[in-house]
Amino acid sequence: QVQLVESGGGLVQAGGSLRLSCSASGNTDCISTMAWYRQAPGKERELVAGITEGGTTNNADSVKGRFTISRDDAQNMVYLQMNSLKPEDTAVYYCAAGQNRGAITSRLTYNYWGRGTQVTVSS
Repeated sequence: QVQLVESGGGLVQAGGSLRLSCSASGNTDCISTMAWYRQAPGKERELVAGITEGGTTNNADSVKGRFTISRDDAQNMVYLQMNSLKPEDTAVYYCAAGQNRGAITSRLTYNYWGRGTQVTVSS
């Protein structure tokens, strides 16, 4: 089993920045692909960015050029640096981890989920 705990969310003004962190514990040796998803009220959960074991990344079109995902396997951490935040980025952000080397963009890749951290961007 793997446990994921997110931190770093909060309230920020439009144009500001936040850095989300996700700490993994448990059987972390089995983790392959990791990702950040988000879910806004009344909307489906959507992929924000993902990163493979080898460091290949995939960002949603809505965050390209603004958000950067990274990982530190020695520390069992994954990060999401969010710059130039917009009100439409407001959502609960979830960390996800998968044991299988599946596609970053497939929900089926991810076996484990954190409880989420709230990000609110004011206009």
